[in-house]
Amino acid sequence: MNRIDRRFAALRAASRAGLIPFITAGDPDPASTVAVMHALVAAGADLIELGVPFSDPMADGPVIQRASERALARGVGLARVLGMVREFRERDGDTPVVLMGYLNPVEIHGWERFASEAHAAGVDGLLLVDLPPEEAAELRDPLARHGIAQIFLVAPTTIATRVARIAAAAHGFVYYVSFAGITGADKLALDDVAARVATLKRATSVPVAVGFGVRDATQAAALAVFADAVVIGSALVEALAAADDAPSAAGRFLAPIRAAVDGARRGAGSPA
Repeated sequence: MNRIDRRFAALRAASRAGLIPFITAGDPDPASTVAVMHALVAAGADLIELGVPFSDPMADGPVIQRASERALARGVGLARVLGMVREFRERDGDTPVVLMGYLNPVEIHGWERFASEAHAAGVDGLLLVDLPPEEAAELRDPLARHGIAQIFLVAPTTIATRVARIAAAAHGFVYYVSFAGITGADKLALDDVAARVATLKRATSVPVAVGFGVRDATQAAALAVFADAVVIGSALVEALAAADDAPSAAGRFLAPIRAAVDGARRGAGSPA
């Protein structure tokens, strides 16, 4: 059982929904990334998704695309991202960290080398948006040997046979994409999402996190009624990009969302 499993077990025992903020490593400033991570934890983050900058982030909208561009311009690549996780672990040995990005940097780094170095740095999970389960065999064993959860996406357009395949291969949690599109758009249809999440929960034993269209506390609270965790990314990345003090801005942004998520679960009486 790694940190992700322990955290979701604790959330389940407390009848709470998890809150997972996403930030791009190295943006708005490489020197502030670790401080932002600590500020997010202090404001109520249960897990942190740390984006690995990539030159062609095809699943991301303009906000995260620009964040990747800024981080790459400052020399932030995979090795430096692992260094940030290592620095974060000097003060926080409990909060799970999931790297989210694209296949190319990991493949170039080398499967076994990546898994070994990520484990040593304190990484708990990996989500590569362009690596479906059918093509993940080479990476599966190195990650498993080093205790790193391989996390997969399920979209509204994913057919039932693929949902079953993903559910069987999933570790840590399944990331349900709240609509078919890029990150940061605003097309949440809550009834549809709730129905799909319910179906997905019947197919898998791991928690289900929902993201891609979450912009504010109201949307996060609505999803928290039935999701095991809520992911919020583009709105946070946008707020940090405009801030003079990124760690303080991170805390101000996340704290009311944490309160709304907790309030939604209390109001619902019990998790779905």
